[in-house]
Formats: sequence, C-alpha cells, structure tokens
Amino acid sequence: MPGKYVFAYRNYYTYRNLLSVRTASLVFFALNAVIRILYHVFPESLTKAENFPEFSSTNWIFIIVTPIFYLLSYLAIESFKATKRGTTAMALLVFVFSLYIIMCGMYSSFITTGDPSNALTLYLVALSMVSVLFVFEYYETILLLVSVELMFTILLFHAGAGATEMTYNQMISAILLSGFYLTSRYFFSYKASYYGQIVEIREKTAEIEKANQFKNEVLGMVAHDLRNPIAAVESLAMVMEMEDIDEETQENLTLMRQSCVKARTIIDDLLEAAKNENAGLDTKRTDMNAFLKNIANGWKVQLGGKDTVVFKSEAPEVFAKINHEKFPRVIDNLISNALKFSKENDSVELALNVIKNRVVIRVTDHGMGIPKEMLPRLFERFSGAGRTGLRGEQSTGIGLSIVKQIVESHQGKINVKSIEGKGSIFTIELPVVA
Repeated sequence: MPGKYVFAYRNYYTYRNLLSVRTASLVFFALNAVIRILYHVFPESLTKAENFPEFSSTNWIFIIVTPIFYLLSYLAIESFKATKRGTTAMALLVFVFSLYIIMCGMYSSFITTGDPSNALTLYLVALSMVSVLFVFEYYETILLLVSVELMFTILLFHAGAGATEMTYNQMISAILLSGFYLTSRYFFSYKASYYGQIVEIREKTAEIEKANQFKNEVLGMVAHDLRNPIAAVESLAMVMEMEDIDEETQENLTLMRQSCVKARTIIDDLLEAAKNENAGLDTKRTDMNAFLKNIANGWKVQLGGKDTVVFKSEAPEVFAKINHEKFPRVIDNLISNALKFSKENDSVELALNVIKNRVVIRVTDHGMGIPKEMLPRLFERFSGAGRTGLRGEQSTGIGLSIVKQIVESHQGKINVKSIEGKGSIFTIELPVVA
C-alpha cells in the first residue's frame, strides 16, 4: 500500500470491520437462539447428547454475550460515521470479537469430545470466518495467533490431555493457525490492492472531469471569441461584392465567404458538442408523425419544391418524448448527410414505425455508402470519418457524434448499416410513450 493511502485505507477497513462485527454478531446470536429453541422443541433428542450440560451452558453464554458486541459495534459505526476516523477502541473491539468467535469455535470443539483433534470443524470454521471477514495489520495478526495458541494450550491442560495427545493437538492447531495466518495476510493484500485501485480510479475520474470541464470552458470561450472576427471578414466580403469588381476578385470574395461559412459551422458544432455534454434535456410528449412530416416539408421548401425527402409512416399514431430544439438537429443532420452523398435526383426516405414498444425512425439513401472500415468509428468525435460530399460539401467530422449524443440523451440508440456504392440506413430507436 503506497504511503499516501495508508491512513485512508486504515479508516476504510476499520469501518468495514465494524460492519462485519455487527453482521456476524447478529448471525451468531440468531444461530444460538435457534439452537436454544430446538432444545425446547426436541428436548429428549438433544439432552441425551454427549456433554449436553456444557453445550447448554455455553449456549446461554453466547446468547448473553453476543448482543453486547452487536450493541458496541452499532455505537462504533455511528461514531465512525460522525467523525470519518477509525480509533484504537474500534480496532480493539474488532480484535476482541475475533478472539471471542475463535474461542467459541475452539471451546465447542473441546466439549464435543475429549480429544479436540477428532472434532476441529468448529475451530476451523471460526478461524476461516475471521480470516475472511476481518482485515488485520501484521502485528494484530501475530498478536491474535499468540492469544489463540495460548488459549488452546490452556484448554488442553484443562482437559487433562497426556503428553502424546498434547503434542498431536498442538501440531494440528499449528497447522490451522498457519493456514489462518496465510489466509489473513492474503486477504489483507487483496483488499489493499483493490482499495488502491478504487482510489486511483476515483482520482483519475476526478482529474478527467476537471479537465473536461476546463476544456468545455475554453472551447466555449474560444469559439465565442472567434465568431466576431469571422463575422467581420464575412461582412467585409459582402460590402466589397456590392462594388464594381472584376471576375478574379469576385472569385476570391466568394472563397472568403465560403471559408467563413465553413468556419462558423465548425464553431457551431464545437459549441453544440460542449453544450450537449453538460446541459439537461427538457422533453415533451410529441406526435412523431406530425413532427417528422414537418421536417420533410421543411426540406421540400429548402430544396426548391423538390420531393427529394420522402416521408413514410407505418404507425398511424405514435408518441415519444423529445426535445424540440435538439432532436430536429438529429434528423436534419442525417438527411443532410444523405443528400450530401447521393446523386442529384436520388431520393432520401424518412420512415417511421413502431417495433416492440420502440419508436423506430429510419433515414435511407441510395448514394455512395460508407466504407466498411469507417463504420466502427463513424459516431466517434474527431475520428477522421468525415468526408467531402459528392458536390464538394465539407464536413466538420463531429456531426454524427453530436447526433449520437442527443439520441442517447433521449434514452435512445442509433445504428447504421451501409453497403459501399449502394447507400446507407441510419436507424434511431426511442421509447414509446402513451
């Protein structure tokens, strides 16, 4: 664990340890309560079991003592939430509870039979549970091992084990404690590594968000400031065109105005991209037939009365929630691209349908299509997928990324199918609303 994360990690695992104490104490209490109930439901079967008086006594002790750990862990958790800091008292509570659980398993193994090596299941379960649930520092692990081994030795003397039995049981205990040590240190390392990765991811995410916010601020400021000089150049060109000029000068002025239009389009796209990343979306229930038909009619006017953009609907009545400022930009962008890469007399189809409670909008053209290698990065910003149209129309390279961004902000999705030389189909899916 890097030094800068040690203190934060200690607070993190202290809190997780306290939560584990609370949960484990509740489960352990419930288990012992069930056993006590079973003593009353099946008295004849259980009271005849070997060492029943010892089991009964320890069961009462567990029922009485365990809620104390639950209460202490609850208070410690509330204290941690208030201060966000782990304390020595919290660490001590976790240590004592771990020792208590191991002792419970160990003593249960002893009273099951005179020779604990024949019934070490509960002891093993207790060690395994503690090693997995709790995170201990190195010195805490060693102290816990020494304490457990000391208690195990005391119980062996109390049970009156002979020298051979003593040696044999100590060997078994040493093996179990070695496994506990290795498991405990492994989980410490694993959880420390996991925590370090989470912290680094959070830090990187915060840095990225901060950089993205700064980028958007700079982008908006630069784009806004560029509009004025571009508008000045365009105005100057328009004023000069009003004078008596020769053909060469006219060509230069036309080129200037076209460059200004292109620059202004790029600025608008950049501002729209930045705005879409942070802006909320105000949507309202909309009749999609009327909405798309209006867009198609708008293109008819724009194209001088030509029925190049054809609207077709297979859904007599369908509604979706859309933003009336942003979503028309999606359809217009797709139609504009379709026209850009289609021949003069080719039509573009704008189709509406409903499939499985989804509004499906398709923009289909029969133009030059999209190269197969471009399809995977078509909706990526500045991917280089932008191409010049059949009549020399320029592309900023970010239009489709804005389209995807707007569609996804409507809880929708967009995809494309295209065959080079035969045309393309862009499909938008949106949720249907009643």
